[in-house]
Amino acid sequence: MSDDIAFDRTQTTPAGEVAELSPLVRRIIAGNSGPMTFTGTCSYIIGRGTVAIIDPGPDDAGHVARLLAAVDGETVSHIVVTHTHRDHSPAVPALQAATGARVVGCGPHRPSRALGPGEERVLDAAADSAFAPDWQMRDADAVSGPGWSLRAVETPGHTANHLAYTLAEEETLFSGDHVMAWSTSIVAPPDGSMAAYMASIEKLRGMTHRLYRPGHGGPVTEPQRFLRGLVQHRRQREAAVLNRIGAGDETIAAMVPAIYQGLAPALHGAAALSVLAQIEDLVARGLVAASDAVPGLSSRYRLA
Repeated sequence: MSDDIAFDRTQTTPAGEVAELSPLVRRIIAGNSGPMTFTGTCSYIIGRGTVAIIDPGPDDAGHVARLLAAVDGETVSHIVVTHTHRDHSPAVPALQAATGARVVGCGPHRPSRALGPGEERVLDAAADSAFAPDWQMRDADAVSGPGWSLRAVETPGHTANHLAYTLAEEETLFSGDHVMAWSTSIVAPPDGSMAAYMASIEKLRGMTHRLYRPGHGGPVTEPQRFLRGLVQHRRQREAAVLNRIGAGDETIAAMVPAIYQGLAPALHGAAALSVLAQIEDLVARGLVAASDAVPGLSSRYRLA
């Protein structure tokens, strides 16, 4: 059986519609579709009667109103957050004010490493720096309600504070932006770390889930096969970076068009950050040398 990634870009249910996914899971997609969010952020309602809401989404009053309408007559006991990007957590204050629910999950936003001299946090605008949970969950911490439980799985990489959650009753992992069926995850330093991302992938390969429900798009229906494909994909990207440096490309700006042939110019910035993530890992492993102490977008590179 091939382990090549077969991305599923099938359109999900329309934004704002309540989708009954299973006996314990409902989904409402926020109206924030785009190149980085696909059809929009998936907010999940877990349980019946007394429920948890995973990732209430962006600061969008309409989306919050639709979530509240979907749980009318029920008690929201927990608001659970996978990570602090602005498409996942900024709706927390409004939802908590309306429900009184306890906010749990990932910790405050933080970078994966210290900034280098003169380096800026490129994705600052994407970070919800105001997020502060009532309880910062750690690996294996859990919350529960009638007939359901959510256990945290630390999965840093996309962000330093990323958590996924296991719903044991349905053998399902809510994988946030760590693993998605429609696309690979963006790993963009200094917020993200390729070494941490790959370690988190290997961690999930040692676990058993029937299904992943990600933060964007539809489900990952064959998790272990998909994870093997992600590992192979990253190895291919790593080989491509090494080939470009070996061919004489000294800068990330020179590498991106050759590695991502046909990519829309508007996405070259995101691609450059992905290449930087690969190079950071290669430098740490002693395979590539950088002109600066902390590898950056403007650094020059050579094979070590």
